[in-house]
Amino acid sequence: MEAREELLSGWGNYPVERCYTVRPATLAALHAIVTRGTQPNYIARGLGRAYGDAALNRQHGIIVQTRLDRFLSFDECSGILECEAGVSFATIIQYLLPRGWFLPTTPGTKHVTVGGAIAADVHGKNHHLTGSLGNFLLDFTLLTASGALLTCSPQENVDVFAATLGGMGLTGIIISARLQLVRVESAYVQVVYRKTKNLDETLASFATDHEYRYSVAWVDCLTSASSLGRGVVMLGNEARVQDLPEPLARHPLALPTKRELSMPFRLPGIVLNPWSAKAFNALYYSCHRQGLAIVDYETFFYPLDHVLHWNRIYGWRGFVQYQAFFPPETAHSGLIAVLEKVSHEQQASFLAVLKRSGPASQGLLSFLSPGYTLALDFPYTGPDLQRLLGELDAVLLKHGGRLYLAKDATTTAEAFAAMYPRLPEFLAIKTRLDPSNRFVSSQARRLDIVEAL
Repeated sequence: MEAREELLSGWGNYPVERCYTVRPATLAALHAIVTRGTQPNYIARGLGRAYGDAALNRQHGIIVQTRLDRFLSFDECSGILECEAGVSFATIIQYLLPRGWFLPTTPGTKHVTVGGAIAADVHGKNHHLTGSLGNFLLDFTLLTASGALLTCSPQENVDVFAATLGGMGLTGIIISARLQLVRVESAYVQVVYRKTKNLDETLASFATDHEYRYSVAWVDCLTSASSLGRGVVMLGNEARVQDLPEPLARHPLALPTKRELSMPFRLPGIVLNPWSAKAFNALYYSCHRQGLAIVDYETFFYPLDHVLHWNRIYGWRGFVQYQAFFPPETAHSGLIAVLEKVSHEQQASFLAVLKRSGPASQGLLSFLSPGYTLALDFPYTGPDLQRLLGELDAVLLKHGGRLYLAKDATTTAEAFAAMYPRLPEFLAIKTRLDPSNRFVSSQARRLDIVEAL
């Protein structure tokens, strides 16, 4: 299959790299590329929603899997879905939510593929109770560098399962998977909104989140002193039919119809500055009301998906999303240290999302375990931002935290190795499966997961 030369980026539009893409539509074509393709190495790519360079491969091959997007089977009674890795979460929702089944967990966008979600071991607003996607993954099929097909599960090829779950695509190509979906009565969520005055109140609001399947908080990261960490906490459960007002109860599983907006061009960098970010955050906080509300699933899970190409608001230089994790014993001091540094630097982060996390999965490089995670967006400003993110990495290391690889674009190999103590186990399995480094990404080179190629 002929490769196409393209300039590609992740969702953050930083970095931008020249790569050679192929788009196989059959397993046979994919197998031929992996075993006999013209590029020395490849990395799989789905819908390009990893923020940094995890799905880039500078000057080398990219296997785009979006044409391998078929449902293979679905058991209406058990909710077990088997599908190819290129199926998106949006497609699963489109066809199966009207039949009373929903994703067991989901990130903040539905525009991710099943293969990419496994490679990043994605998590959602229910991590505090149920953990990440890996806890709902029955098994998957992996195409290895030798051309072999391995079935991997918590019971079969267990070590490869653990290395591939959250392994950022470096052990092979995920071909298909079986997922356990969850039964729902409606396409709506019953949400309690609580406004908080500072970080102590925000964290205290999570104390009752065991009563709610979903919990998340928006945090104003540009406040300081007694208002540092103020926010809006959202606690939700799937709405039952009896919870819905009469008009919605007539068709509880109907998907909402919304007019999608689109950002038609990249904004000039001058639009995003500390003053505009501060004004936006203050307006968002003041406009939010407290109390109970019924909202559709799109509004609750995917508020940014409503605006197509929203990443363009950060302009041509792009942005970096920095998602940090702290364990429970250091979360309070670690979050204060991060928020104070961001507030002091007056970095223009419009998005600051705080969640409580729960049980870890089996993934050797999976991101979360019990604690708290904070996601921040920063416009890419070159050396100034690199310096700030390096300082935030130091805060993480001091507090026993780590950075989410699916968002990472800048951290160093030394910091990564210190954050992920099971890296040697992962490297041993990758070396056994892929001794010639057939699967490589730009991120893997930057983090010294593979030797520089």
